[in-house]
Amino acid sequence: MLTIRDLKMSLGGRTLFENASMQVNYGDRVALVGPNGAGKSTLFSIILKVNEADEGTVERDIWTMVGFLPQEAEALGEETVLEVATGRVELLPKLEKRLHELEAAGAVEGAEYMEAHAKYDALNDPQVEAKAKKMLVGLGYKEKDFGRPAREMSGGWIMRAHLARLLVMEPDLLLLDEPTNHLDLLSLLWLQNYLANYSGAVLMISHDRQFMDEVVTQVYDIADKKLIPYTGNYSDFLKQREERYEQQVAAYKNQQKEIQALQEFADRFRAVPSKASQAMSKLKQIERMELIEKPQAPRKPFRFQIPPPPRGGQRAISLDGIHMAYGSNKVYTGLDLTIERGERTVLVGPNGAGKSTLLKILAGVVPIQEGVVNLGHNAKLGYFSQHRADTLDLNKTVLEEVLASAPGLREDEARGILGSFMFRKEDVYKLTGILSGGEKSRLNLVKFLVDPPNLLLMDEPTTHLDITTVESLTLALERYEGTLVFISHDVHFIRSLATKVLHVKNGQVMSYPGSYDYFLEKTGAADDARAALTAG
Repeated sequence: MLTIRDLKMSLGGRTLFENASMQVNYGDRVALVGPNGAGKSTLFSIILKVNEADEGTVERDIWTMVGFLPQEAEALGEETVLEVATGRVELLPKLEKRLHELEAAGAVEGAEYMEAHAKYDALNDPQVEAKAKKMLVGLGYKEKDFGRPAREMSGGWIMRAHLARLLVMEPDLLLLDEPTNHLDLLSLLWLQNYLANYSGAVLMISHDRQFMDEVVTQVYDIADKKLIPYTGNYSDFLKQREERYEQQVAAYKNQQKEIQALQEFADRFRAVPSKASQAMSKLKQIERMELIEKPQAPRKPFRFQIPPPPRGGQRAISLDGIHMAYGSNKVYTGLDLTIERGERTVLVGPNGAGKSTLLKILAGVVPIQEGVVNLGHNAKLGYFSQHRADTLDLNKTVLEEVLASAPGLREDEARGILGSFMFRKEDVYKLTGILSGGEKSRLNLVKFLVDPPNLLLMDEPTTHLDITTVESLTLALERYEGTLVFISHDVHFIRSLATKVLHVKNGQVMSYPGSYDYFLEKTGAADDARAALTAG
Protein backbone atom coordinates (compact mmCIF):
# COMPACT_ATOMS: atom_id res chain seq x y z
CA MET A 1 0.00 0.00 0.00
CA LEU A 2 2.75 2.48 1.01
CA THR A 3 6.47 1.87 0.57
CA ILE A 4 9.21 4.37 1.47
CA ARG A 5 12.71 3.48 0.30
CA ASP A 6 16.09 5.09 1.11
CA LEU A 7 14.56 8.45 1.99
CA LYS A 8 16.81 11.44 2.52
CA MET A 9 15.41 14.78 3.65
CA SER A 10 17.01 17.94 5.03
CA LEU A 11 15.25 21.00 6.39
CA GLY A 12 16.90 24.26 7.41
CA GLY A 13 20.38 22.77 7.06
CA ARG A 14 19.49 19.81 9.32
CA THR A 15 19.24 16.23 8.03
CA LEU A 16 16.04 14.59 9.31
CA PHE A 17 16.20 11.35 7.32
CA GLU A 18 19.00 9.40 5.64
CA ASN A 19 18.46 5.98 4.01
CA ALA A 20 15.14 5.73 5.85
CA SER A 21 12.68 3.04 4.78
CA MET A 22 9.16 2.07 5.81
CA GLN A 23 6.33 -0.25 4.74
CA VAL A 24 2.60 0.07 5.52
CA ASN A 25 0.32 -2.76 4.36
CA TYR A 26 -3.47 -3.08 4.19
CA GLY A 27 -4.93 -3.43 7.67
CA ASP A 28 -1.81 -2.18 9.49
CA ARG A 29 -2.26 0.26 12.37
CA VAL A 30 1.02 2.11 12.73
CA ALA A 31 2.26 4.83 15.10
CA LEU A 32 5.07 7.15 14.04
CA VAL A 33 7.00 8.27 17.14
CA GLY A 34 9.99 10.41 17.97
CA PRO A 35 10.78 13.60 19.91
CA ASN A 36 9.37 16.96 18.85
CA GLY A 37 11.28 18.13 15.77
CA ALA A 38 12.35 14.61 14.72
CA GLY A 39 10.48 14.87 11.40
CA LYS A 40 7.09 13.18 11.97
CA SER A 41 4.98 15.92 10.34
CA THR A 42 7.61 16.32 7.60
CA LEU A 43 7.25 12.63 6.73
CA PHE A 44 3.47 13.07 6.50
CA SER A 45 3.97 16.02 4.12
CA ILE A 46 6.21 13.85 1.89
CA ILE A 47 3.65 11.00 1.83
CA LEU A 48 0.94 13.55 0.93
CA LYS A 49 3.18 15.00 -1.84
CA VAL A 50 3.15 18.46 -0.25
CA ASN A 51 6.95 18.30 0.05
CA GLU A 52 9.45 16.35 -2.00
CA ALA A 53 12.30 14.36 -0.50
CA ASP A 54 15.90 15.09 -1.48
CA GLU A 55 16.47 11.43 -2.35
CA GLY A 56 14.59 8.12 -2.22
CA THR A 57 11.15 7.00 -3.33
CA VAL A 58 7.63 7.07 -1.86
CA GLU A 59 5.40 4.55 -3.64
CA ARG A 60 1.65 4.33 -3.13
CA ASP A 61 -0.60 1.70 -4.64
CA ILE A 62 -2.48 3.37 -7.52
CA TRP A 63 -5.83 2.28 -6.05
CA THR A 64 -5.08 3.58 -2.54
CA MET A 65 -7.32 6.38 -1.27
CA VAL A 66 -5.49 8.45 1.36
CA GLY A 67 -7.33 10.54 3.95
CA PHE A 68 -5.51 13.09 6.12
CA LEU A 69 -6.52 14.74 9.40
CA PRO A 70 -4.23 17.70 10.19
CA GLN A 71 -3.74 19.10 13.71
CA GLU A 72 -5.62 22.30 12.85
CA ALA A 73 -8.91 22.70 10.96
CA GLU A 74 -9.11 24.62 7.71
CA ALA A 75 -11.17 27.85 7.48
CA LEU A 76 -14.91 27.39 6.96
CA GLY A 77 -17.58 29.34 5.10
CA GLU A 78 -21.28 29.06 5.86
CA GLU A 79 -21.63 25.28 5.74
CA THR A 80 -23.39 23.46 8.55
CA VAL A 81 -21.82 20.74 10.69
CA LEU A 82 -23.58 18.06 8.62
CA GLU A 83 -22.46 19.68 5.36
CA VAL A 84 -18.83 19.63 6.58
CA ALA A 85 -19.19 15.94 7.49
CA THR A 86 -20.72 15.03 4.12
CA GLY A 87 -18.43 17.32 2.07
CA ARG A 88 -21.42 18.52 0.04
CA VAL A 89 -20.73 22.25 0.00
CA GLU A 90 -16.96 22.44 -0.15
CA LEU A 91 -15.20 19.17 -1.01
CA LEU A 92 -17.61 17.50 -3.45
CA PRO A 93 -17.67 20.43 -5.94
CA LYS A 94 -13.85 20.66 -5.76
CA LEU A 95 -13.49 16.95 -6.55
CA GLU A 96 -15.96 17.19 -9.42
CA LYS A 97 -14.09 20.16 -10.92
CA ARG A 98 -10.73 18.38 -10.59
CA LEU A 99 -12.08 15.21 -12.22
CA HIS A 100 -13.29 17.24 -15.23
CA GLU A 101 -9.84 18.91 -15.50
CA LEU A 102 -8.04 15.55 -15.44
CA GLU A 103 -10.47 14.06 -17.96
CA ALA A 104 -9.97 17.04 -20.29
CA ALA A 105 -6.20 16.54 -20.00
CA GLY A 106 -6.53 12.81 -20.74
CA ALA A 107 -5.01 11.94 -17.36
CA VAL A 108 -7.55 9.31 -16.37
CA GLU A 109 -5.16 6.47 -15.57
CA GLY A 110 -3.00 8.17 -12.95
CA ALA A 111 -3.11 7.87 -9.16
CA GLU A 112 -4.56 11.38 -8.69
CA TYR A 113 -7.58 10.61 -10.90
CA MET A 114 -8.18 7.25 -9.21
CA GLU A 115 -8.03 8.78 -5.72
CA ALA A 116 -10.23 11.80 -6.58
CA HIS A 117 -12.79 9.46 -8.16
CA ALA A 118 -12.83 7.20 -5.10
CA LYS A 119 -13.43 10.20 -2.79
CA TYR A 120 -16.12 11.60 -5.11
CA ASP A 121 -17.91 8.23 -5.18
CA ALA A 122 -17.72 7.92 -1.38
CA LEU A 123 -19.29 11.36 -0.84
CA ASN A 124 -21.89 10.75 -3.58
CA ASP A 125 -23.10 7.56 -1.91
CA PRO A 126 -26.88 7.71 -1.16
CA GLN A 127 -26.05 6.58 2.40
CA VAL A 128 -23.50 9.37 3.01
CA GLU A 129 -25.80 11.45 5.23
CA ALA A 130 -26.74 8.49 7.42
CA LYS A 131 -23.05 7.56 7.74
CA ALA A 132 -22.10 11.17 8.57
CA LYS A 133 -24.74 11.39 11.30
CA LYS A 134 -23.50 8.14 12.85
CA MET A 135 -19.90 9.44 12.89
CA LEU A 136 -20.95 12.83 14.33
CA VAL A 137 -22.91 11.19 17.15
CA GLY A 138 -19.98 8.90 17.93
CA LEU A 139 -17.70 11.96 18.09
CA GLY A 140 -19.99 13.68 20.60
CA TYR A 141 -22.33 15.83 18.49
CA LYS A 142 -25.99 16.18 19.42
CA GLU A 143 -28.58 15.90 16.62
CA LYS A 144 -29.68 19.51 17.23
CA ASP A 145 -26.15 20.67 16.25
CA PHE A 146 -26.19 19.09 12.76
CA GLY A 147 -27.79 22.17 11.19
CA ARG A 148 -25.66 24.75 13.01
CA PRO A 149 -23.06 26.72 11.00
CA ALA A 150 -19.78 24.97 11.83
CA ARG A 151 -17.86 28.28 12.09
CA GLU A 152 -19.92 29.16 15.21
CA MET A 153 -18.33 26.26 17.04
CA SER A 154 -14.91 25.94 18.69
CA GLY A 155 -11.85 24.69 16.80
CA GLY A 156 -12.12 21.33 18.57
CA TRP A 157 -15.69 20.76 17.38
CA ILE A 158 -14.77 21.82 13.82
CA MET A 159 -11.93 19.28 13.87
CA ARG A 160 -14.44 16.58 14.83
CA ALA A 161 -16.65 17.46 11.85
CA HIS A 162 -13.60 17.10 9.56
CA LEU A 163 -12.73 13.80 11.23
CA ALA A 164 -16.32 12.59 10.68
CA ARG A 165 -16.01 13.41 6.94
CA LEU A 166 -12.76 11.50 6.76
CA LEU A 167 -14.33 8.43 8.39
CA VAL A 168 -17.37 8.68 6.09
CA MET A 169 -15.06 8.34 3.06
CA GLU A 170 -13.39 5.24 4.60
CA PRO A 171 -9.94 5.83 3.05
CA ASP A 172 -7.68 2.84 2.46
CA LEU A 173 -4.95 4.71 4.36
CA LEU A 174 -5.82 7.13 7.19
CA LEU A 175 -3.10 9.64 8.13
CA LEU A 176 -3.95 11.11 11.54
CA ASP A 177 -1.90 13.91 13.15
CA GLU A 178 -2.75 14.05 16.87
CA PRO A 179 -6.35 12.80 16.42
CA THR A 180 -7.18 12.85 20.15
CA ASN A 181 -6.22 16.49 20.79
CA HIS A 182 -9.77 17.86 20.68
CA LEU A 183 -11.74 14.88 21.96
CA ASP A 184 -13.50 14.42 25.29
CA LEU A 185 -13.48 11.11 27.13
CA LEU A 186 -16.48 9.46 25.47
CA SER A 187 -15.58 10.45 21.91
CA LEU A 188 -11.95 9.40 22.49
CA LEU A 189 -13.12 5.95 23.57
CA TRP A 190 -15.44 5.79 20.56
CA LEU A 191 -12.62 6.69 18.13
CA GLN A 192 -10.30 4.21 19.85
CA ASN A 193 -12.82 1.41 19.33
CA TYR A 194 -13.53 2.52 15.76
CA LEU A 195 -9.87 2.55 14.71
CA ALA A 196 -9.09 -0.74 16.46
CA ASN A 197 -11.65 -2.35 14.11
CA TYR A 198 -10.94 -0.23 11.02
CA SER A 199 -10.65 -2.27 7.82
CA GLY A 200 -8.14 0.08 6.15
CA ALA A 201 -4.64 1.01 7.29
CA VAL A 202 -3.94 3.73 9.87
CA LEU A 203 -0.72 5.73 10.22
CA MET A 204 -0.83 8.14 13.16
CA ILE A 205 1.23 10.67 15.05
CA SER A 206 0.08 10.79 18.65
CA HIS A 207 1.37 11.81 22.06
CA ASP A 208 -1.37 9.80 23.77
CA ARG A 209 0.32 6.69 25.07
CA GLN A 210 -2.86 4.88 26.18
CA PHE A 211 -4.58 5.56 22.85
CA MET A 212 -1.63 4.04 20.95
CA ASP A 213 -1.57 1.05 23.29
CA GLU A 214 -5.22 0.35 22.48
CA VAL A 215 -5.04 0.93 18.70
CA VAL A 216 -1.65 0.32 17.07
CA THR A 217 -0.01 -2.96 16.16
CA GLN A 218 3.27 -1.54 14.85
CA VAL A 219 5.54 1.40 15.73
CA TYR A 220 8.15 3.21 13.63
CA ASP A 221 10.62 5.18 15.72
CA ILE A 222 12.53 8.07 14.12
CA ALA A 223 16.03 7.50 15.53
CA ASP A 224 19.51 8.15 14.09
CA LYS A 225 17.80 9.61 10.95
CA LYS A 226 16.27 6.19 10.26
CA LEU A 227 12.79 4.69 10.60
CA ILE A 228 13.20 1.78 13.01
CA PRO A 229 10.30 -0.75 12.97
CA TYR A 230 8.91 -2.44 16.09
CA THR A 231 6.05 -4.93 16.37
CA GLY A 232 3.27 -4.42 18.89
CA ASN A 233 1.80 -1.40 20.66
CA TYR A 234 3.57 1.54 22.30
CA SER A 235 4.37 -0.30 25.56
CA ASP A 236 5.82 -3.20 23.53
CA PHE A 237 7.93 -0.69 21.60
CA LEU A 238 9.42 0.76 24.80
CA LYS A 239 10.57 -2.71 25.95
CA GLN A 240 11.93 -3.69 22.52
CA ARG A 241 13.75 -0.35 22.10
CA GLU A 242 15.54 -0.91 25.43
CA GLU A 243 16.52 -4.46 24.39
CA ARG A 244 17.74 -3.17 21.00
CA TYR A 245 19.87 -0.51 22.71
CA GLU A 246 21.44 -3.10 25.03
CA GLN A 247 22.27 -5.32 22.02
CA GLN A 248 23.80 -2.35 20.17
CA VAL A 249 25.91 -1.43 23.21
CA ALA A 250 27.14 -5.04 23.51
CA ALA A 251 27.99 -5.20 19.77
CA TYR A 252 29.80 -1.82 19.96
CA LYS A 253 31.84 -2.88 23.03
CA ASN A 254 32.77 -6.24 21.46
CA GLN A 255 33.97 -4.54 18.28
CA GLN A 256 35.97 -1.99 20.25
CA LYS A 257 37.68 -4.83 22.17
CA GLU A 258 38.46 -6.59 18.91
CA ILE A 259 39.90 -3.41 17.38
CA GLN A 260 41.99 -2.79 20.49
CA ALA A 261 43.40 -6.34 20.41
CA LEU A 262 44.27 -6.10 16.68
CA GLN A 263 45.84 -2.64 17.15
CA GLU A 264 47.91 -3.83 20.13
CA PHE A 265 49.24 -6.79 18.11
CA ALA A 266 50.13 -4.48 15.20
CA ASP A 267 51.84 -1.92 17.47
CA ARG A 268 53.83 -4.65 19.22
CA PHE A 269 55.07 -6.62 16.21
CA ARG A 270 55.21 -4.26 13.21
CA ALA A 271 58.94 -3.62 13.92
CA VAL A 272 59.67 -7.38 14.24
CA PRO A 273 60.72 -8.70 10.78
CA SER A 274 59.23 -12.15 11.26
CA LYS A 275 55.87 -10.71 12.42
CA ALA A 276 55.64 -7.52 10.30
CA SER A 277 53.38 -9.05 7.62
CA GLN A 278 51.03 -10.37 10.33
CA ALA A 279 50.98 -6.94 11.94
CA MET A 280 50.05 -5.29 8.61
CA SER A 281 47.34 -7.92 8.11
CA LYS A 282 45.81 -6.97 11.47
CA LEU A 283 45.75 -3.26 10.47
CA LYS A 284 44.07 -4.11 7.15
CA GLN A 285 41.53 -6.18 9.07
CA ILE A 286 40.65 -3.06 11.09
CA GLU A 287 40.33 -1.01 7.86
CA ARG A 288 37.95 -3.56 6.34
CA MET A 289 35.62 -3.52 9.34
CA GLU A 290 32.24 -1.82 9.10
CA LEU A 291 32.52 0.29 12.21
CA ILE A 292 29.62 0.28 14.64
CA GLU A 293 28.80 3.77 15.88
CA LYS A 294 28.49 4.23 19.61
CA PRO A 295 24.72 3.93 20.17
CA GLN A 296 22.77 6.86 21.60
CA ALA A 297 20.79 5.93 24.69
CA PRO A 298 17.01 6.33 24.19
CA ARG A 299 15.75 9.55 25.71
CA LYS A 300 14.28 8.79 29.12
CA PRO A 301 11.96 10.79 31.38
CA PHE A 302 13.78 13.28 33.57
CA ARG A 303 13.19 12.53 37.25
CA PHE A 304 12.70 15.74 39.18
CA GLN A 305 11.54 16.07 42.78
CA ILE A 306 9.08 18.93 43.21
CA PRO A 307 10.09 20.79 46.39
CA PRO A 308 7.53 20.34 49.21
CA PRO A 309 5.04 23.23 49.10
CA PRO A 310 3.88 24.99 52.31
CA ARG A 311 1.36 22.85 54.18
CA GLY A 312 -2.24 24.00 53.80
CA GLY A 313 -5.40 23.30 55.77
CA GLN A 314 -7.43 20.09 55.54
CA ARG A 315 -9.89 21.81 53.18
CA ALA A 316 -7.91 23.10 50.22
CA ILE A 317 -10.79 25.02 48.61
CA SER A 318 -14.59 24.99 48.58
CA LEU A 319 -17.40 26.46 46.49
CA ASP A 320 -20.71 27.44 48.11
CA GLY A 321 -23.84 28.20 46.06
CA ILE A 322 -22.03 29.18 42.88
CA HIS A 323 -24.12 30.66 40.06
CA MET A 324 -22.20 31.14 36.83
CA ALA A 325 -23.49 32.12 33.39
CA TYR A 326 -22.17 33.50 30.11
CA GLY A 327 -25.04 35.77 29.06
CA SER A 328 -28.18 33.63 28.86
CA ASN A 329 -26.14 30.40 28.97
CA LYS A 330 -26.31 29.12 32.56
CA VAL A 331 -23.26 26.97 33.27
CA TYR A 332 -23.74 26.35 37.01
CA THR A 333 -26.66 26.99 39.36
CA GLY A 334 -26.15 26.62 43.12
CA LEU A 335 -22.96 24.56 42.80
CA ASP A 336 -21.37 23.30 46.04
CA LEU A 337 -17.97 21.58 45.95
CA THR A 338 -15.15 20.79 48.38
CA ILE A 339 -11.59 19.78 47.50
CA GLU A 340 -9.64 18.22 50.37
CA ARG A 341 -5.90 18.52 50.95
CA GLY A 342 -3.83 15.94 49.07
CA GLU A 343 -6.56 14.91 46.62
CA ARG A 344 -5.67 14.48 42.96
CA THR A 345 -8.90 15.30 41.20
CA VAL A 346 -9.53 15.04 37.45
CA LEU A 347 -12.46 16.84 35.81
CA VAL A 348 -14.05 14.79 33.02
CA GLY A 349 -17.10 15.31 30.82
CA PRO A 350 -18.16 16.37 27.32
CA ASN A 351 -16.53 19.34 25.63
CA GLY A 352 -18.48 22.47 26.47
CA ALA A 353 -19.84 21.00 29.73
CA GLY A 354 -17.99 23.62 31.81
CA LYS A 355 -14.80 21.86 32.97
CA SER A 356 -12.48 24.78 32.12
CA THR A 357 -15.02 27.22 33.55
CA LEU A 358 -15.05 25.26 36.84
CA LEU A 359 -11.26 25.38 36.97
CA LYS A 360 -11.37 29.15 36.32
CA ILE A 361 -13.91 29.60 39.13
CA LEU A 362 -11.58 27.71 41.50
CA ALA A 363 -8.68 29.87 40.28
CA GLY A 364 -10.69 33.07 40.78
CA VAL A 365 -10.06 34.30 37.21
CA VAL A 366 -13.72 34.60 36.09
CA PRO A 367 -16.50 36.63 37.74
CA ILE A 368 -19.33 34.64 39.33
CA GLN A 369 -22.88 35.96 39.66
CA GLU A 370 -23.58 34.45 43.11
CA GLY A 371 -21.89 32.31 45.72
CA VAL A 372 -18.54 32.19 47.51
CA VAL A 373 -15.13 30.69 46.72
CA ASN A 374 -13.40 29.79 50.01
CA LEU A 375 -9.66 29.22 49.88
CA GLY A 376 -8.36 26.94 52.62
CA HIS A 377 -5.98 27.95 55.41
CA ASN A 378 -2.50 28.93 54.16
CA ALA A 379 -3.50 28.16 50.56
CA LYS A 380 -0.98 29.03 47.87
CA LEU A 381 -2.79 28.65 44.54
CA GLY A 382 -1.23 28.08 41.10
CA TYR A 383 -3.25 28.05 37.88
CA PHE A 384 -1.87 26.47 34.69
CA SER A 385 -4.12 27.96 32.00
CA GLN A 386 -4.76 26.70 28.46
CA HIS A 387 -3.53 30.16 27.40
CA ARG A 388 0.11 29.70 28.35
CA ALA A 389 1.30 33.25 27.53
CA ASP A 390 -0.99 34.77 30.20
CA THR A 391 1.45 33.94 33.00
CA LEU A 392 4.70 34.89 31.21
CA ASP A 393 6.61 38.20 31.08
CA LEU A 394 7.16 38.38 27.32
CA ASN A 395 10.22 40.66 27.74
CA LYS A 396 12.14 38.22 29.94
CA THR A 397 14.36 35.41 28.74
CA VAL A 398 13.49 31.80 29.54
CA LEU A 399 16.21 31.66 32.21
CA GLU A 400 15.18 35.00 33.76
CA GLU A 401 11.54 33.84 33.96
CA VAL A 402 12.50 30.71 35.90
CA LEU A 403 14.95 32.47 38.24
CA ALA A 404 12.30 35.13 39.01
CA SER A 405 9.84 32.35 39.93
CA ALA A 406 12.14 30.83 42.56
CA PRO A 407 14.53 33.40 44.06
CA GLY A 408 16.48 30.72 45.99
CA LEU A 409 17.27 28.73 42.83
CA ARG A 410 20.86 28.75 41.53
CA GLU A 411 21.43 29.39 37.83
CA ASP A 412 23.07 25.99 37.27
CA GLU A 413 20.05 24.26 38.91
CA ALA A 414 17.65 26.26 36.71
CA ARG A 415 19.62 25.40 33.58
CA GLY A 416 19.63 21.69 34.53
CA ILE A 417 15.84 21.61 34.93
CA LEU A 418 15.33 23.66 31.74
CA GLY A 419 17.60 21.24 29.87
CA SER A 420 15.40 18.33 30.87
CA PHE A 421 12.43 20.19 29.41
CA MET A 422 14.32 20.69 26.13
CA PHE A 423 15.62 24.24 26.71
CA ARG A 424 19.26 23.59 25.96
CA LYS A 425 22.34 25.81 25.54
CA GLU A 426 21.33 29.10 23.87
CA ASP A 427 17.60 28.30 24.14
CA VAL A 428 17.60 29.62 27.72
CA TYR A 429 18.32 33.13 26.38
CA LYS A 430 15.26 33.22 24.09
CA LEU A 431 12.67 35.86 24.94
CA THR A 432 9.45 34.22 26.13
CA GLY A 433 7.50 36.38 23.67
CA ILE A 434 8.89 34.45 20.67
CA LEU A 435 8.37 30.95 22.06
CA SER A 436 6.11 28.42 20.31
CA GLY A 437 3.00 27.05 22.02
CA GLY A 438 4.87 23.91 23.07
CA GLU A 439 7.80 25.91 24.46
CA LYS A 440 5.45 28.14 26.48
CA SER A 441 3.80 25.01 27.93
CA ARG A 442 7.15 23.56 28.95
CA LEU A 443 8.35 26.85 30.48
CA ASN A 444 5.19 27.26 32.55
CA LEU A 445 5.60 23.69 33.82
CA VAL A 446 9.17 24.42 34.90
CA LYS A 447 7.95 27.52 36.79
CA PHE A 448 5.43 25.44 38.74
CA LEU A 449 7.98 22.73 39.44
CA VAL A 450 10.61 25.08 40.92
CA ASP A 451 8.19 27.07 43.10
CA PRO A 452 5.19 24.82 43.71
CA PRO A 453 1.86 26.01 45.10
CA ASN A 454 0.05 23.73 47.54
CA LEU A 455 -3.10 23.90 45.36
CA LEU A 456 -2.28 23.32 41.70
CA LEU A 457 -4.99 23.77 39.03
CA MET A 458 -3.97 22.51 35.57
CA ASP A 459 -5.95 22.79 32.32
CA GLU A 460 -4.69 20.30 29.69
CA PRO A 461 -1.05 20.39 30.89
CA THR A 462 0.12 17.72 28.42
CA THR A 463 -0.94 19.60 25.25
CA HIS A 464 2.08 20.29 22.98
CA LEU A 465 4.34 17.98 25.03
CA ASP A 466 5.99 14.88 23.60
CA ILE A 467 5.53 11.54 25.35
CA THR A 468 8.85 11.63 27.23
CA THR A 469 8.13 15.10 28.64
CA VAL A 470 4.60 13.98 29.61
CA GLU A 471 6.18 11.05 31.45
CA SER A 472 8.62 13.43 33.22
CA LEU A 473 5.69 15.59 34.32
CA THR A 474 3.70 12.52 35.44
CA LEU A 475 6.60 11.24 37.57
CA ALA A 476 7.03 14.67 39.18
CA LEU A 477 3.31 15.06 39.94
CA GLU A 478 3.09 11.51 41.37
CA ARG A 479 5.46 12.66 44.13
CA TYR A 480 3.90 16.14 44.49
CA GLU A 481 2.82 16.72 48.10
CA GLY A 482 0.15 19.34 47.40
CA THR A 483 -3.44 19.21 46.10
CA LEU A 484 -4.00 18.77 42.37
CA VAL A 485 -7.10 19.51 40.28
CA PHE A 486 -6.67 18.97 36.55
CA ILE A 487 -8.32 18.52 33.16
CA SER A 488 -6.73 16.15 30.64
CA HIS A 489 -7.68 14.00 27.67
CA ASP A 490 -4.53 11.87 28.10
CA VAL A 491 -5.86 8.64 29.61
CA HIS A 492 -2.43 7.34 30.70
CA PHE A 493 -1.79 10.66 32.49
CA ILE A 494 -5.21 10.48 34.19
CA ARG A 495 -4.75 6.83 35.20
CA SER A 496 -1.32 7.58 36.69
CA LEU A 497 -2.48 10.50 38.84
CA ALA A 498 -6.21 10.70 39.59
CA THR A 499 -7.48 9.55 43.01
CA LYS A 500 -10.87 11.22 42.53
CA VAL A 501 -13.02 11.97 39.47
CA LEU A 502 -15.49 14.84 39.09
CA HIS A 503 -17.90 14.21 36.20
CA VAL A 504 -19.12 17.54 34.82
CA LYS A 505 -22.29 17.25 32.73
CA ASN A 506 -25.39 19.42 32.16
CA GLY A 507 -24.41 21.88 34.89
CA GLN A 508 -24.04 19.10 37.48
CA VAL A 509 -20.83 17.87 39.12
CA MET A 510 -20.88 14.23 40.27
CA SER A 511 -18.07 13.02 42.51
CA TYR A 512 -16.49 9.55 42.21
CA PRO A 513 -14.03 8.93 45.08
CA GLY A 514 -11.67 6.55 43.31
CA SER A 515 -9.50 6.00 40.27
CA TYR A 516 -10.36 6.66 36.64
CA ASP A 517 -11.12 2.95 36.14
CA TYR A 518 -13.50 3.07 39.13
CA PHE A 519 -15.30 5.97 37.38
CA LEU A 520 -15.51 4.02 34.08
CA GLU A 521 -16.92 1.01 35.91
CA LYS A 522 -19.52 3.03 37.85
CA THR A 523 -20.72 5.08 34.86
CA GLY A 524 -20.37 2.47 32.10
CA ALA A 525 -18.64 5.15 29.94
CA ALA A 526 -16.59 2.58 28.01
CA ASP A 527 -19.74 0.54 27.34
CA ASP A 528 -21.52 3.71 26.10
CA ALA A 529 -18.69 4.33 23.61
CA ARG A 530 -18.93 0.76 22.30
CA ALA A 531 -22.73 1.06 22.06
CA ALA A 532 -22.39 4.31 20.07
CA LEU A 533 -20.02 2.52 17.69
CA THR A 534 -22.54 -0.20 16.88
CA ALA A 535 -25.66 2.02 16.89
CA GLY A 536 -27.35 2.92 13.61
